[in-house]
Order: sequence, then C-alpha cells, then structure tokens
Amino acid sequence: MVFHGYHGVYPEENKLGQKFVVDATLLTDLSHAGRSDDFHKAVNYAAVYEDIRAIVEGPPAQLVEAVAERIASTLLQHYPTVAAVTVGVAKPHVAVGGVLQSLGVEVTRRRMAAEL
Repeated sequence: MVFHGYHGVYPEENKLGQKFVVDATLLTDLSHAGRSDDFHKAVNYAAVYEDIRAIVEGPPAQLVEAVAERIASTLLQHYPTVAAVTVGVAKPHVAVGGVLQSLGVEVTRRRMAAEL
C-alpha cells in the first residue's frame, strides 16, 4: 500500500510530506471463511486498508517506528480474530549519502494470550 504522509524528524517532511509504503500481514484462522466462502467470517481487508490509510495520512509522527506501532495496535484493537500482525513501514525517498530502494522498519505484535 502506498500513501502520502507527513511523518519525519525534519520540518520539510512535516510540511511537504512524502511517500510511505506499508505492508501488513495479519495472522488469523481463515479456515471457517475458506470452507464456507462467507465474507462475514473473513477479515474485511477493505476496512484494514482504510484503518492503515487513516494512520499514515493522519497526524504526523517523528518516527516510522511510531507509525508502525500505531498501525499494529489499531489492527489488533479493531479485528478481534487477528492473533498477530506484522507491519512494515518504509520511506522510498530518504536523505542519506547512498543509493537505496527504501529505508523502513518492520514490527510484529501479538495479542496477549488472555485476549484470545
């Protein structure tokens, strides 16, 4: 997923914004949805996309780590059947002294056992 956000340490990043690339992997039991072919037994990926979009395009954070944490926390809160999430947030255009495709972070967060 690609969004335009205003996250970063530098004032230019907060003013002009930049592209952010987000990957999200949700760990959940999809066997009921797969066997029944029932949309209501699956995770609504359109809603997941909108949750992620709202965070990346929403209020700025200084660090991509904070953006990834916000996304992971929101997905675990909004989707009770999801046991764990892995979220990657990358900036394709980073002011560093070298050639690169992107720089970013990946976090994995799991629901506490008592919540399952």
